[in-house]
Amino acid sequence: MKIVEVEVVPLTGATVDGGWPQGHEPQENLHTLVQVKTDEGLYGWGSCFTSGTLVEGAVALLWPLLKGQSAVEPERVSELLRQSSFWQGRGGSVEHAISGLDIALWDIMGKACGQPVSRLLGGNYRQRIKPYGSILFDEPEALKTTLQSVVDRGFKAIKMGWRPFGRRSRKFDEKLVQTARDTVGEHVELMVDAGGSEQFWPHGTNWARETAIMLADYDITWFEEPLPPDDIEGFIELTRVSPVPIAGGEVLTRRQSFTPWLERRAVDIIQPDVTKNGGLTESRRIAALAFDHNVTVVPHGWNTAVGLAADLQFSAAIPVARYVEYLTPCAYIEELPTSPFRIDAEGFLEIPATPGLGIDIDLEKLKKFSGKRTVFK
Repeated sequence: MKIVEVEVVPLTGATVDGGWPQGHEPQENLHTLVQVKTDEGLYGWGSCFTSGTLVEGAVALLWPLLKGQSAVEPERVSELLRQSSFWQGRGGSVEHAISGLDIALWDIMGKACGQPVSRLLGGNYRQRIKPYGSILFDEPEALKTTLQSVVDRGFKAIKMGWRPFGRRSRKFDEKLVQTARDTVGEHVELMVDAGGSEQFWPHGTNWARETAIMLADYDITWFEEPLPPDDIEGFIELTRVSPVPIAGGEVLTRRQSFTPWLERRAVDIIQPDVTKNGGLTESRRIAALAFDHNVTVVPHGWNTAVGLAADLQFSAAIPVARYVEYLTPCAYIEELPTSPFRIDAEGFLEIPATPGLGIDIDLEKLKKFSGKRTVFK
């Protein structure tokens, strides 16, 4: 079974792109789907957390290497692409594109074998998992409204992230967290994402340590990206003293980039993003190393339906997985699949057990959200 075509599909049509309250203009697309087709009629979907223009350029670079390759050897093919694009890649948009292609090849592999991807990744440790509703911080009254809407949708865990947290004062930060806890009560888990990978992050280890102490008073499940993502020494120092678990790693690509973070125990929770770090193949390798170093794995997923489906399959095959990120509200998750994701009464998502990623895309609805497509064949 050979690869004969790749279609690049930038997602540009949502008025509120991926949950950002201020929305995005169509040209500011953050996500791109790829569809890989075979000479036997099977196809697979992948998702890349980067813009369509960059994915298109990367696939143009990779297509001469990809064309005619086996469609049922995802690990070998994605590693071939990585090794052969060494001078243009080693992370960045080329690796983001490889991520989407790798996910699509695993989707094809599962369909060809008649098995869910999770079984091909090593087996199913679970049939369902807890999603946490991922939202952005806001002013206190608006935050209350958003939190209540997320609880009403059935989520039993919620993560709040980015501005205005960490940008005004310690007193205001605590007001936001106290507002959240008072709104959702003690039985809903809360996580805080400082958004330290945002441009010109103003804080260091002392701020992060004192903030972690405050968060512990409100029973926060973890404290994410409290420092810039290149400050590994700061993360190591913080993780050793923080009363709440420290999480990070969403911006890293390639397994080699994760190794020092795991070997040096820079975080309690590592967050590989399958749509940018090399796909399911690299994420499985990262998870194995994390497991050996007793670091929890929670996939990062500011995502699409395809990305969430990949996270679910990945999490099914990780021995100690506990959560998946579920961006909410998000048209790219809720409107694109032919069968929507559903949260059960206990706040869990069932992991699809049908062949491949376990989902398919509604092509008519996809037209509503997609920009100009590019086909390589």
